[in-house]
Amino acid sequence: MSTLVIVPCGRHKAWDKHPDLLSVVAKDAYISPTFRLNRAYAETFGDAWMVLSAKYGFIPPDFVIPGPYNVTFKDRSTGPIEIAVLHDQIRSQRINRVDAVIALGGKDYRSIVESAFLPSGTTVVAPFVGLSIGKYLQAVKRSLADHDPHLDR
Repeated sequence: MSTLVIVPCGRHKAWDKHPDLLSVVAKDAYISPTFRLNRAYAETFGDAWMVLSAKYGFIPPDFVIPGPYNVTFKDRSTGPIEIAVLHDQIRSQRINRVDAVIALGGKDYRSIVESAFLPSGTTVVAPFVGLSIGKYLQAVKRSLADHDPHLDR
């Protein structure tokens, strides 16, 4: 069984600390403690992982981000990527060939990931959805400490 973990991007990016940076790979572009914890979960429990960027969509960890941006799914005026484009990415990148997808992050990200994968019929599991941010972080840390993805939630 192959499992893909989808990690939400974050508002805090490498350019916040180092404005002179040019391009940065996705796995290093997002610098919040939440992203780093999600990345650790993804690297531990996934056969592969990707970032869901509001600007670029589903991107692999080595995807080169050319510079800073501020696009969010929560504010449509920032121009977030459309679900139809995510559908196309799933097909073109062949990420619909996994057995299961683990969606990390809150309910908004889970909803986007579920909508994106719906046409493919791929199972999407969101083990920590519905938890407050503090409880979410504790649950992810517990998963890592227990070496258990806690998918039975």
